[in-house]
Amino acid sequence: MTHPSDIRPIGATLYILPVTTRTPLKFGREAVSRIHCARVCLRVRDRRGREVEGWGETPLSVTWVWPSSLTFEERERVLLAFTEDLAKRWASFDTMGDVLEVGYAFQKGPLVEAWRAFNETATLPEPMPWLAALVCCSAFDVALHDAFGAAADRPVYELYGPDHLNHDLASYIEPAAGADACFQGRYPRDFLAASPVMRLPVWHLVGGLDAVRPEELTGQEPNDGYPNLLADWIRRDGLNCLKFKLRGDNFDWDYQRTVDVGRVALAQGVDWLTADFNCTARDVAYVVEFLDRLMAEHPRIYGSILYVEQPFPYDLEKYPLDVHAIGARKPLFMDESAHDWEHVMRGRELGWTGVALKTCKTQTGALLAACWAKAHGMTLMVQDLTNPMLAMLPHVQLAAHVGTIMGVESNAAQFYPAASEIEAKVHPGLFYRKDGHLSLDSVRGPGCGYRRTEIGRPLPSPRVVF
Repeated sequence: MTHPSDIRPIGATLYILPVTTRTPLKFGREAVSRIHCARVCLRVRDRRGREVEGWGETPLSVTWVWPSSLTFEERERVLLAFTEDLAKRWASFDTMGDVLEVGYAFQKGPLVEAWRAFNETATLPEPMPWLAALVCCSAFDVALHDAFGAAADRPVYELYGPDHLNHDLASYIEPAAGADACFQGRYPRDFLAASPVMRLPVWHLVGGLDAVRPEELTGQEPNDGYPNLLADWIRRDGLNCLKFKLRGDNFDWDYQRTVDVGRVALAQGVDWLTADFNCTARDVAYVVEFLDRLMAEHPRIYGSILYVEQPFPYDLEKYPLDVHAIGARKPLFMDESAHDWEHVMRGRELGWTGVALKTCKTQTGALLAACWAKAHGMTLMVQDLTNPMLAMLPHVQLAAHVGTIMGVESNAAQFYPAASEIEAKVHPGLFYRKDGHLSLDSVRGPGCGYRRTEIGRPLPSPRVVF
């Protein structure tokens, strides 16, 4: 089956936008003070011969995708070079089809080939992880979805059904052995909200270096009008959901940090917490002891923890830990491990109960993983990669459409608010957190609803054009 709205890529332009944080953000064992965002313009042609363009953007979050002893600069150079290589491959990807067809085919073909070739020829002492390859690809994939909507002149979430998709979900995903789930004759729209939520509870991130107690302030904090203390952030933005980073290899620090955050949360009337270990723990017993002690000594704080996020390394083949004991205590969400629906299936076998989706692993992959997880009774969350500028819009729309355990994480407003000041003029409800929520009222129009021409951000010279 084919549709007139089918598209194929015919060109790609890559821009690199530098962003500096106002305060360092600690990921796992590293702190981040700057990133580069990859912004992509993907040109496509539909079956009627019309040419349109789509846009996508992703932060190239080095420390998140590639924990390593290699320097930040070494890894960042690899990610930038690999993203440039993908621009050429996308521009020459001569495949016509619907957005899932093309996006899935690229990930199973050229992306795998590029990743393997890159690692074979690289001079670094360790290979670039597959998660890094997905993040580099994601700006192109999001642009593909935006272009699909532009070609049909409709919001892209209206196009994920049989009227515009050539194949059902069974062409891409399969149920777990013994499960009742069936994907024959079903499409992504069957797993999405018929009426997306337009106002989402927002999660604030408490980084490993953020001041929780007043005595943690050093006097070196920026004096730029934004809060520097957790309680001030809560009061300013009306926050009701806090996610906090833990170390995973220092039990006393992790436990005390949780108690400190929990006490501030209780004092400020915050209802929900989540603990994120960022893949740093190595032992299931570590997390079990952490939760059990918290339940015994601080039951109100324990009760506020809505879920636990990714305590263990994301390589499920290398670390196939049975985590049922944790899932029996609190919902346990895959994040870095959830590369695609097949990894989600393996995680479910090991005892993971939920999936933290991210558009930075591609919109195509996020949709397929969401459908698989919902069909198998897993809970969903949509997590941030500190998405600024255009990257914010697909991220928040995914949360609005898939149905999450509680709202969406969004922390660009904390760590580099100035980066999105231009976009915030058109989409204030997405970049300014109010009463603990984000608003999607400004998102409208074809594709991802960026209203990019109204934003009018000046761009640097292209990094590459194909």
